[in-house]
Amino acid sequence: MTAVPSHISDDAASLPAWTYRDPDFFAAEQRTVFRPSWQIVCHLSDIPNAGDYHTLEFLGESMLVVRGDDFEVRAFHNVCRHRASRLAEPGRGHCGARLTCPYHHWTYALDGRLVALPHRKQFPGLDLAAHGLAAIEHEVFMGFIFVRLESGLPSVREMLAPYLDELAVYRMEALVPQGRVTLRPRAVNWKNVADNYSDGLHISVAHPGLTRLLGSSYAVEAQPWVDKMSGTVTETPSSNWSERNYQRFLPKLDHLPASRQRLWTYFKLWPNVAFDIYPDQIDFMQFLPISATETLIREIAYVLPDARREMRAARYLNWRINRQVNLEDKTLIERVQAGMASTSYRSGPLGANEVSLRSFSRRMRTLIPECREAQAPETGWYRKP
Repeated sequence: MTAVPSHISDDAASLPAWTYRDPDFFAAEQRTVFRPSWQIVCHLSDIPNAGDYHTLEFLGESMLVVRGDDFEVRAFHNVCRHRASRLAEPGRGHCGARLTCPYHHWTYALDGRLVALPHRKQFPGLDLAAHGLAAIEHEVFMGFIFVRLESGLPSVREMLAPYLDELAVYRMEALVPQGRVTLRPRAVNWKNVADNYSDGLHISVAHPGLTRLLGSSYAVEAQPWVDKMSGTVTETPSSNWSERNYQRFLPKLDHLPASRQRLWTYFKLWPNVAFDIYPDQIDFMQFLPISATETLIREIAYVLPDARREMRAARYLNWRINRQVNLEDKTLIERVQAGMASTSYRSGPLGANEVSLRSFSRRMRTLIPECREAQAPETGWYRKP
């Protein structure tokens, strides 16, 4: 029996429940969905000086972006070519003029070249040029650094092409980090987080604060590689202290047109990277898949330097408001993940206005045809090519 009857299109029904908990399907996703996908590492402002680096742990790989002596940004596997030791510590740091392995002191220039190693005479015929760090494809988009393990998809710029003009006004290249990267584990499948992020129907039901702030202005649209959700902060004072004072203190931004002074916009880039764009700050959020039923949400806020007291107040209130939204979403996705285990549920219909979920289901069924099936194939059905 199939989850999508032959007379129903691939985007008229949600993905079957088993795809949210099946280890074999998760293995298929790692190869088919995630290895060619663009993953955000950090912003250029996170590595401003030569020798500054930032790492990303993803699918068992450690990826490293580093600022070179020539101030160019490069990306490598964070793995020594001698005995596979990790070179740089996880997170962000500064390695000086060289990347040196802490195990045997193989030393690499910031452009990845192997330039020195102890006991050189014990490696006769070693070609240093052939043992530089393994490069990873990267792209800098509006100041943000993305990497991918395999090629195949359009560039980040091409994916976000429908919204380049909208994004340009936010001066994203000039952003600086506010705080640090935070990691929030969730005992749910990554698709559960992604579905919820792009779901517009639950806003008025499950997020009373957003409903008070944005009223009925919340809208959702889907392009081939990116979803957009948006709403405008109302002038009507909220009954909630944080929301009311955010409305009151949010200052005018000279670089934003009038239509964006109070606009909250959310973009989700295929498959698991999101930008929350507010007048006062811009956050990125990443839904990192850990297992079939575990996800790590990685996020940080960036801001344009602004010392005004009202801007500091608005950013603090933004945090308070969205902390509550995150708690509400945590409860929602946990309830859905639990329901996916029920024998009573196979797949649900998608309304015509659920455009983002329809787009997501359509692409997933194209990439992994097995998710058209109502029930999981036999254990072990997926074998890596």
